[in-house]
Amino acid sequence: MVSGPALIVSMIVGLIISIFQATTQIQEQTLTFVPKLFAIFITIILAGNFMITVLLEFTRYVFRMISQL
Repeated sequence: MVSGPALIVSMIVGLIISIFQATTQIQEQTLTFVPKLFAIFITIILAGNFMITVLLEFTRYVFRMISQL
């Protein structure tokens, strides 16, 4: 759940770029790196609050389970 938003955006951007590369026959390998990096960075900025909240709730759950042992 924490890495889901970044992975989904990365897959969508990669698919769009690969379709663009197939239609224009540009086979540059570095063309996919920069847009994916930028899209993941924007996604982390926008969904970072959700990702941190999920991670904190999981951490609290783990510590509660440890204390019950």
